[in-house]
Amino acid sequence: MTTITLEVPDELAAQFKIDAARWPDFVRDAVEAKLTEQIQHPTGSTCPPIHHEIIDFLASRPTPEQIISFKISDAAQERLEELLDKNGETELTPEERTELDQYLQFSHVMILLKASAHRVINGRSE
Repeated sequence: MTTITLEVPDELAAQFKIDAARWPDFVRDAVEAKLTEQIQHPTGSTCPPIHHEIIDFLASRPTPEQIISFKISDAAQERLEELLDKNGETELTPEERTELDQYLQFSHVMILLKASAHRVINGRSE
């Protein structure tokens, strides 16, 4: 077993209202939950859902130029192509349909953000 020492500010720990003896279980459960939310690819590799990539990107406070140049990861692009191929063959499971719908929704949001970033760069705002 790997031992990890984790320092948590008292005010943060108080928000969770967890007995100190239960922290190891809490952290283990949180890590397991994070791992199970990843999507399993047919190849056996995992890739986080596309919204995680976009949320992480936006949380980094990107500049308008970085927003314009943003592209999803190669793994996410490959997964999107797999879903689109399967969709063309009408072989999507309900979970895959949901995943594809999420890709399309986030793609739309990114298109709007990129258009807004172009306006900011060009000195026009609405």
